Amino acid sequence: MAELPSPLVSQPVWRYPADLLEPDTVAAEVPVALVFNGISHAVMMATPQDLEAFALGFALSEGILDSAADCFGIDVDGTTDGITVQLEVSARCFSRLKERRRTLAGNTGCGICGIDSLAALDLQPEPIAPAPWAAQLQAATVLRALHAMPPLQVLNAACGSLHAAGWATPDGVLTEVLEDVGRHNALDKLLGQRARAGRLHEPGFVVMSSRASYELVRKCARLQVAALATISAPTALAIRIADTAGLQLWGLCRAPRAVRYTLVP
Repeated sequence: MAELPSPLVSQPVWRYPADLLEPDTVAAEVPVALVFNGISHAVMMATPQDLEAFALGFALSEGILDSAADCFGIDVDGTTDGITVQLEVSARCFSRLKERRRTLAGNTGCGICGIDSLAALDLQPEPIAPAPWAAQLQAATVLRALHAMPPLQVLNAACGSLHAAGWATPDGVLTEVLEDVGRHNALDKLLGQRARAGRLHEPGFVVMSSRASYELVRKCARLQVAALATISAPTALAIRIADTAGLQLWGLCRAPRAVRYTLVP
């Protein structure tokens, strides 16, 4: 396997008002092709780190796989043009993916991740199983987890341009943080890492250094994450999907304030 590019790159910059030329650190953004049983399905621009977790998280959160057990192997290979991640998946999931691709073939897309119609946007997620601990989730707990995130954003500390997704226990202890130039990628990396470790369905919630777009809520809902908290505000569509799924959605979580946007307990 070729050596993968570094997630950080040195770049000469001019700094003002000192008018100095000096090196700076910026984030790498490279094309990553996700290939299922030899068929390329998607090319994402991503930070070249934690790509096995990213690929598995994407496959699960986009409904390509039903569980981590449906993935038999992941291989990452870098080239001069980008990175290819090969996933070997079950025949059942691969057959479903091929049928989805046949449905999309030849159609004019609406511009959202290859979706060909409004009906295919999956805006009616399955309800999340009630989580007793989530009913007791308090703003102080959410803020505790978000407060602990910046020291774990190692790459962002160096370049200042990466999103982060973290996992917190029901009492607000932050256990892991994954980073990427894309907020959706960061979430997929987090979900994939937990899935690879068999810990995806442990009690806990997701915290993110971004706004809450509908895609983030949909990904969390699909994988039965009971709560999502973000530093910035959500969109109206994100709130509606969270309400439909029974996902507890928090936003504008900047101590000492936080806003809970959903009425679910």
